[in-house]
Amino acid sequence: MYKRLCDYIDYIEEATRPENLKKLSEEQKKALTARLLTQIQFFQHERIIHLIVTHLFAMITIVTLVGMMYFKTIPILILFVLEMSLVFPYIVHYYHLENGTQYLYTMFDRLNGEHYGEELQKPHEKKKK
Repeated sequence: MYKRLCDYIDYIEEATRPENLKKLSEEQKKALTARLLTQIQFFQHERIIHLIVTHLFAMITIVTLVGMMYFKTIPILILFVLEMSLVFPYIVHYYHLENGTQYLYTMFDRLNGEHYGEELQKPHEKKKK
């Protein structure tokens, strides 16, 4: 999902450059805006699902930690380590989804000629070959 988000950000950045926006008719701008809003909705849905999964997994990890402190057995320690090894990637993935979606909001503002506050930094940079 993160790769798709990065690819779409690259696409929409190119489409919303001032020199490219000048070439678009009002109808094309409306179509681009509608597609952007649809993609934002997709990413928002993905983001909420990952938020729920991350919170549930973090709560399970906390319960395992409490169980580990109470029972002090090796199997619970192993379970805790496995859960911790999954919680951090979930958090990092959610972080990327959140920042990418927020960045798409600024692209929407750019497309509509609006500006609210500071521009967000681009959430990714592709490595130059």
